[in-house]
Amino acid sequence: MEEFKLTQYAKGAGCGCKIAPSVLENILANSRVDGVLQENLLVGNSSNDDAAVYDLKNGMALLVTADFFMPIVDDAYTFGKIAAANAISDVYAMGGKPITAIALLGWPIDKLPAELASKVMAGAKEICKEAGIVISGGHTIDSVEPFFGLSVNGIVSIEHIKRNSTANAGDVLMLTKPLGVGILATAQKRGLLKKEHEEVLVNALCSLNSVGEYFGTQKNISAMTDVTGFGIMGHSIEMAEGSGLSIRLEFGKLPILSETQTYMDQHILPDATFRNWNAYLPKTTIAEGIDPKQSFSLLPDPQTNGGLLLAIKEGTQEELKKAAAERGVEIWEIGRFEEQGEKVLSVE
Repeated sequence: MEEFKLTQYAKGAGCGCKIAPSVLENILANSRVDGVLQENLLVGNSSNDDAAVYDLKNGMALLVTADFFMPIVDDAYTFGKIAAANAISDVYAMGGKPITAIALLGWPIDKLPAELASKVMAGAKEICKEAGIVISGGHTIDSVEPFFGLSVNGIVSIEHIKRNSTANAGDVLMLTKPLGVGILATAQKRGLLKKEHEEVLVNALCSLNSVGEYFGTQKNISAMTDVTGFGIMGHSIEMAEGSGLSIRLEFGKLPILSETQTYMDQHILPDATFRNWNAYLPKTTIAEGIDPKQSFSLLPDPQTNGGLLLAIKEGTQEELKKAAAERGVEIWEIGRFEEQGEKVLSVE
């Protein structure tokens, strides 16, 4: 088969495809439920949570979410794995267990062979198997650009639901994955990613956030979300605003994929970096001692299948680090929540 590089058939890549925050708010302005929920709907679109939550009236709740995007890597099989892992993450980010998935596929049949779309599905199937679920159906269209994702259902005990808007002042902010995949993915799209860095990128993008199901059971975790297209900057601000608080972020403690520095030095950044920066900078203050190029490159870098972002009770960090390590997950302390200040996010 002729070699096709999927990223060359799409203007966006991964979660960097997200619509700009200000535009998205305009789109949703007339569809927000504003606290008036359908009976049994515990979490809807009045907040920026990762999934809708429906009370099953037996102590359990149904989690419902969907996520899809255009190719972030060139290989079709790997693209399917990444898109599936990213979509399933929204269930884990609510503390839940995935139970089934529906595929969402758009494919330019006149440009790309159907066999490649089949490889996308095969990659997604592998990740779903790892998560303990199957793709039980789906919907496909003939589209101008390729895209793929999943609609995922999960279940969670009502007492274990984690939201992104329930942090407390004094809580510690923690993150489970290093930043930088947006930069590496952009380098690949431009044909500049070094061969030895390809595996680093793919491993980061395909890693499931399944530890989120365990985090859901932990009472010392007051809020949780995952870091995706709006970067650590945007998703931190979402957590703080939803909780009526501010965040003090310690820039020097942010975990970063070491390989990203090579590409930052070459000013290789996703287009969404600029969009995110412009959207969230008015709500942010950055200390003078922080390198402007570094902060601009990393804070708004759009993550695809990024790490879980947690608000946890002060004094329980080491206990959580140990429990995460036992499950093969590293976790970093990167800041803390404070009473609401003049700015939502303070980077020091």
